[in-house]
Amino acid sequence: MLNKNQIAQRIAKEVKKGQYINLGIGIPTLVANYIPDNLDVVLQSENGLLGIGPFPTEDQIDPDLINAGKQTITMVKGSSLFSSAESFGMIRGGHVHLTILGAMEVSENGDIANWKIPAKMVKGMGGAMDLVASAENIIVAMQHCSKDGQSKLLKKCSLPITGIRCVKKIVSDLAVLEVLPEGGFKLLERAPGISVEEIRSKTEGRLVVEGEIPEMKFD
Repeated sequence: MLNKNQIAQRIAKEVKKGQYINLGIGIPTLVANYIPDNLDVVLQSENGLLGIGPFPTEDQIDPDLINAGKQTITMVKGSSLFSSAESFGMIRGGHVHLTILGAMEVSENGDIANWKIPAKMVKGMGGAMDLVASAENIIVAMQHCSKDGQSKLLKKCSLPITGIRCVKKIVSDLAVLEVLPEGGFKLLERAPGISVEEIRSKTEGRLVVEGEIPEMKFD
């Protein structure tokens, strides 16, 4: 079973040269720590920052420099700061190639629920709805099951929906899965020590398994 940093490390392998990338709150923000230095990408935050670097060390912390999740961050050479209105112009204009988000639930059709649990206080949806409607590619970082052991990869989402048929790939603490165009989760990789049978038992939605499924590899 992967920890949060390992999920982020595996997602970083999906990043491609030249991409503009938005990192959502939670596990996705950790991806910045694992993108190779020689891979030329630009990280964007919807509160108005282009060019996010890795999380700061203690001597680098600037309390005025934060991401959308109010975490302190660093800036790389050539970074720029601007208003959130301009930031959302980039997002809605389709200029973000890859969005990495957390999720409470994902359906086998690629629907995502990641902003509200009924009867619980929330601050709002933030930029999630704009991001899922506009990004070319959406990868979800999430726990495969809830704290009480229930699958979070479902036939249909039970929580309020953020976006419809938008998720392309999921990296959970158990597996890497692709959301198929016709519906269903195709198993691509499994976490070290995790069997296909365990993944199958913890996936409510349709799981497609073809051939031998390799274990994830970490450097």
